[in-house]
Amino acid sequence: MENFTPLSAFAGGLMIGAAAALLLWLNGKIAGVSGIRGRLLPPTKGDVDWRVLFLGGLVLGAALFRWLGPEGQGIAIDASLPIVVLGGLLVGIGTWLGSGCTSGHGVCGIGRLSPRSIAATAAFFGTAVLTVTFVRHVLGG
Repeated sequence: MENFTPLSAFAGGLMIGAAAALLLWLNGKIAGVSGIRGRLLPPTKGDVDWRVLFLGGLVLGAALFRWLGPEGQGIAIDASLPIVVLGGLLVGIGTWLGSGCTSGHGVCGIGRLSPRSIAATAAFFGTAVLTVTFVRHVLGG
């Protein structure tokens, strides 16, 4: 908790919520990143532009923060490349099994009071707690 920044976290949460609400309100689309990316291929006529812009905005936003944000406010990944790749594959499999990711279920689904999304988000976070507990306290990582 040494780097806890409640104001910037609150502002970021408001921006994520506003973006998800606007996408739903203006386009009728759910801001689930895995679904947005997953439905790019095969492309569907009239459904590609907004997906590319949305995903590009995620990348551009991160790049702008890195460029304009506070000095030294980066992300450090201490795991080896094979562990990062394995983690990415497991997240992808979990996203497929759960029919969505934390942005779709956690941000948009809970906001719509979807029972399926509430259950999925509880499963995501419960699994995360168990994984961190196991890795840090059993494996000593």
